[in-house]
Amino acid sequence: MKLFVDAFRDPPDMTWTVARTSAAALEILRSGVLVTDLSLDHDLGGEDTSRPVVLYLAEYGGRPAVVRVHSANPVGVEWLTSMVERYGPGISR
Repeated sequence: MKLFVDAFRDPPDMTWTVARTSAAALEILRSGVLVTDLSLDHDLGGEDTSRPVVLYLAEYGGRPAVVRVHSANPVGVEWLTSMVERYGPGISR
């Protein structure tokens, strides 16, 4: 499965499953389904961000082979990118 985490944007094509909140993304990850690709927006509306998703992967593993960050928030991009690089082989750009 390809998982696109974004509160507002639509994924690039119909092959992606969309999670509009971090809770929805975590529900998918916890279900045990194999996520091969992950694309993250940092800001998900209100106080919600995709940081809990990255922290979950850092703690429990199951990191997808391809992780992308498509956020317009430069501070959020830096945080997500550095965490993914710290706990995995890197991030696709």
